[in-house]
Amino acid sequence: MQKLVLTEEQQMLKDAAQGLFSDQAPVSQLRKLRDEKDPLGYVPEFWNQAVELGLAGTLIPEAYGGSEFGHVGMGQVMEEGGRTLAASPLFASGVLGACALMLAGHGSQKDILKDIAAGTHLMALAIDETGRHQPARVATKAEAQGDGFVLNGNKTFVVDGHIANTLIVSARTSGGERDEQGITLFLVDANAEGVSVERTIFPDGRNYAKVELQNVAVGADAVLGPKDQGYESLQKVLDIGNAHLAAELLGLSSEAFERTVAYMKERKQFGVYISSFQALQHRAAHMWSELEQVKSMVLKALMALDASDDQASLLVSAAKAKASQVAELVTNEGVQLHGGMGMTDEFDIGLFMKRARPVQLLLGDFRYHADRVATLKGF
Repeated sequence: MQKLVLTEEQQMLKDAAQGLFSDQAPVSQLRKLRDEKDPLGYVPEFWNQAVELGLAGTLIPEAYGGSEFGHVGMGQVMEEGGRTLAASPLFASGVLGACALMLAGHGSQKDILKDIAAGTHLMALAIDETGRHQPARVATKAEAQGDGFVLNGNKTFVVDGHIANTLIVSARTSGGERDEQGITLFLVDANAEGVSVERTIFPDGRNYAKVELQNVAVGADAVLGPKDQGYESLQKVLDIGNAHLAAELLGLSSEAFERTVAYMKERKQFGVYISSFQALQHRAAHMWSELEQVKSMVLKALMALDASDDQASLLVSAAKAKASQVAELVTNEGVQLHGGMGMTDEFDIGLFMKRARPVQLLLGDFRYHADRVATLKGF
């Protein structure tokens, strides 16, 4: 039986990431980006330091300039980033973009991995078209024209789409709007004629985009993976993305919990510290026990991805569902146990709640993944 523990190397990466995020990307940095409505949405100096530490290439093979440290390693990085609410292109480019290229890319397409590892080329995954995550629901059309295709359609909730150099777009080359077969993935230059990207700043201070494609011409070399069969590769990318989102949720939930407990130990009511109230101790114990379960589920899912386990999809969806559920519990309790001050912007605890909600929804919320677990188990 595989032990749910980190290797010495993975722990060293976790410690290095913790030092970088706490020193160079504290919560105060997110506040500044939010308040100034920074045009990039991240601090280039911090991103350069993260790249120098090798974080952008954590999942990328050594042949392309990465360290190929695996999903458990990257999961530790995502968890530590969640603790400080660090804003960077790491998830959109270093996780989703890099893994899409590794899974479905061929020939010169994989050369982009070198630039992703170097932090000079940013990717974004553009797949959803409605308010809910439905990866098989694709109305965007890709019609053959000469040796290439012409794309028309709209995408929404594209993480860091406004800074991406290349978009990975799902489009329908055959079949009906909800068919899994007939979906093809394309690499689209974000600056190509007919591509319109509208930035949206969410309450968590992070950036998403709406993408409109109007008669966008791409060559045959833009097809990522087999034509009409992109859904299989896409699902693998989404499994990877959800595992790392679960890791981020674990990090922000753990930090919110620790901040709440620390506040309970310094806040007095009726002349005594509120941490002495048995009812509040019970609530804290409940959160702690739930977080311990999330830790095990997230680590198990990451290990399953590294091992190419047949149960990886099931474990990932279970981890994302549980992490989403517990993040809502812990951030809600955190705000409430801070009392009226927890509702103000003066305290950081509210920022953890605001970040948790979009992450819960991204690539499928609790209900989506609970349903997927049931389906995968044959119910």
